[in-house]
Amino acid sequence: MNKQVQLIDLGTKDYKETWDFQEGLFKSIVDIKSANRDNDTPKPTPNYLLFVEHPHVYTLGKSGDMSNLLLNEKQLEEKNATFYKINRGGDITYHGPGQIVGYPILDLDNFFTDIHKYLRLLEETIIKVLADYGIESGRSEGETGVWLDVGTPFARKICAMGVRASRWVTMHGFALNVNADLGYFDNIIPCGIRGKGVTSMHAELNRKVDELEVEKKIIKYFSELFEAEVVV
Repeated sequence: MNKQVQLIDLGTKDYKETWDFQEGLFKSIVDIKSANRDNDTPKPTPNYLLFVEHPHVYTLGKSGDMSNLLLNEKQLEEKNATFYKINRGGDITYHGPGQIVGYPILDLDNFFTDIHKYLRLLEETIIKVLADYGIESGRSEGETGVWLDVGTPFARKICAMGVRASRWVTMHGFALNVNADLGYFDNIIPCGIRGKGVTSMHAELNRKVDELEVEKKIIKYFSELFEAEVVV
C-alpha cells in the first residue's frame, strides 16, 4: 500500500481546466489498477492532494436541482461567474476567491475501502483546523460538510463537500470558506438546503485569515487522520 500523497498547489485556476486535470489523474490511477489485475508484480498506485482557488463559479452535482441556481445566463455574466453541471455527489455550491478548495485524488485501496469513513475523515480534518482558530464546528446529521451551531436556528455551513469515487479512486472534495465573498451564496440555495446560512472564517473571526497558514494546517491534520505522508 502506498500512503504517500503528492501535494499539487494549482494556485488560481479555471474550474473546467482543474476538472480536466483531476480527470486525468483519476484515469491514470484507474488505468494502473486495471493493469495490475493481470500483472504478477503490481505497480503501486499514486495519490494526490490538489489545492486550488477558482474564479467565481457555481457547480451542480449529478443529483442536484437546477432550480437551486437563482441566476439566469445573463445574470451569471454580470456576476463574472460561470456554471457547470458535474459528476460529483451533492447539489449546488459556489467556489471563488478566498476559498480553499481541496481535491484529494486517492486510491482508497491504499488506505481503507469505506466511502463513509473517507467523508468523515475529511470533515474531521476541517473540524480540527477550525478548532485551532477557536471556531467550534461539527457535523449535521444527513448533511455532508462542516457546520457551526448545529441544531440551532443559527446553523450555518463553513465547508461544503462533494465527492465521486469509482474503483475506490476518489475525486472532487471540499471547499472551505476562509475569506470568501459570502454574497455569492445569495444567488443559490446552497447544497439545496433551505433555511440554513453559510459562513466563513473571516466572518466568524471578524478578520482576514492567512490562507497559506490554513492550508498548512489542513495538510497536518489530513496526514495524521489518513496516516499519510504528504510530499511536495
